[in-house]
Amino acid sequence: MHPGKCLRPGRGRPLAVSGLAALLLATTALASGAVGPGAASGAAPSPSQPSPPPSLSEPPPSPSEPPPKPPSDQPPPLLTRADVDRAVARLDGVVQDMMKETGVPGVAVGVVHEDRVLYLKGFGRRHVGEPAAVDPGTVFQLASLSKPISSTVVAGAVAGEGTDGADAEGEGTDGAGTEDAGGDGGEAGWDEPVARHLPGFALKDPWVSGHATVTDLMSHRSGLPDHAGDLLEDLGYDQAYILSRLRDEPLAPFRATYAYTNFGFTAGAEAVARAKGVSWQKLSEDTLFRPAGMDSTSTTFADYEKAANRAVAHVPGPDGSWQAKYVRDADAQAPAGGTSSTAEDMMRWLRLQLAGGKLDGRQIIDTESLRHTRLPEIVSQPPTSPAGRTGFYGLGWNVNYDDQGRLRLSHSGAFELGANTNVTMLPGEQLGIVVLTNGKPVGLADAVAEDFFDIARYGKPARDWLPLFAALYAQLDEAGVSPTDYADPPESAKAARPGGAYTGTYDSAYYGRATVTTGPDGLVLELGPEPKRFPLRHYDGDTFSFETTGENAVGPTGVTFTFDQGDTARKLRVEYLDETGLGTFTRR
Repeated sequence: MHPGKCLRPGRGRPLAVSGLAALLLATTALASGAVGPGAASGAAPSPSQPSPPPSLSEPPPSPSEPPPKPPSDQPPPLLTRADVDRAVARLDGVVQDMMKETGVPGVAVGVVHEDRVLYLKGFGRRHVGEPAAVDPGTVFQLASLSKPISSTVVAGAVAGEGTDGADAEGEGTDGAGTEDAGGDGGEAGWDEPVARHLPGFALKDPWVSGHATVTDLMSHRSGLPDHAGDLLEDLGYDQAYILSRLRDEPLAPFRATYAYTNFGFTAGAEAVARAKGVSWQKLSEDTLFRPAGMDSTSTTFADYEKAANRAVAHVPGPDGSWQAKYVRDADAQAPAGGTSSTAEDMMRWLRLQLAGGKLDGRQIIDTESLRHTRLPEIVSQPPTSPAGRTGFYGLGWNVNYDDQGRLRLSHSGAFELGANTNVTMLPGEQLGIVVLTNGKPVGLADAVAEDFFDIARYGKPARDWLPLFAALYAQLDEAGVSPTDYADPPESAKAARPGGAYTGTYDSAYYGRATVTTGPDGLVLELGPEPKRFPLRHYDGDTFSFETTGENAVGPTGVTFTFDQGDTARKLRVEYLDETGLGTFTRR
């Protein structure tokens, strides 16, 4: 997840389903690997294999069915079972220590090696203040860990489909993506133009609109700006509206620029579902969840909310105590961030991933199509020094390679409103870990995964990962805060005009309607389809401020009114909505 201002252009706190920390974590870990794999194996006797918890439901392969071999394009495995057992034996203590240090209420962790679930355990509480404990069957919101799940679904859906769309000249569209779209049951290949199947989809450049493919959108190389559409979701707009407004966003060079966009990814995945003539949830159920026996996994918020064994979202309060304060409904960006699942179900998915799409003797996802998701599609993190390592993004995966040429795949999920998750795996070693938490990102999920792989590879942690990731997430929290301290008006501040000078209705082609009214305590700004009300606080002259809310909240932000010759404001600009120049509203 590129935690850090220099690595994440744009506003700060797009932690909602952001994949940034996972990428930095992988890059940092690979760059720090001075100790070779296995070098520390003889430093201490390897612990015996830990007994699996009683809730383990995954049987080991029968003698007649040996574990699937690693992909042939990977170096031979370097880790022994003793190396992995050493890392597994440490997990209880690592998780408990990090929970104690951070206060994160609930955690579930699972490890797969050579098609066996070696570890599967829950820790802590599903809800602070209530007795119900987290167990392997507890349902967590996955946030951006939804992306590799979704790319698995698409891999299954597009297997065998045509891939000649990349060179098409936009046939079937008018360049704006409005013609011949919808559930047509047609091809759904990786290189199929999205506009052929997704009604209303278009980008600012007509040529790009007709040529942007499923791969382009799901690998964040469409040219859309960082986290395009996320603020519309915060204001309450639905998926259809948000995708229809992507056409207003300025574009960077097509297929040459990486920018993490939840709704770009969502558009690519939804186009595949529309081509199949089904909803995203139905495609996910039919392609992956049901065949893989992932019975507690869903892409809808309603299913998560009705689960009896559910981990609710938590955030730390001003005094540091954790509170179940917010509810995060991510239906608008379901493929990118709306999946919920259990550690048990995630072990079935991880076994499938590490076995090339095969699970319990059945080929559920085509091997080559699944492998396609792991190819580097765009440079996501250029090296910062001649000896630095390049980070890539594939299709729902951060893609990296270590000093031995081993493929390393990872992704984190993060809801600022109360969830943090991580998956990391070395396919060539047939080894992977999943960490699910029900707390705002403070580094625990990423640090547990990184510590695990350090122990397996080097026999000891390369560093203390938790403070590093905690600091990186804290940087992200501060990255988009306004440089203006609205709580401290200047001594020479000018008085505001009478309230009637500002009240009225204003419009934005992108953000819709803004209404300014007067209430008992002064001016109120209303934004969104079911208007969210923001009391305005005077700052200086025609500038006011309000406290932002939602997944991408950045603290106080400014609202500046501008006038022509008359006595009523002609326009208003909302500071935090104006990242890409779309935050100005004009009076009707």
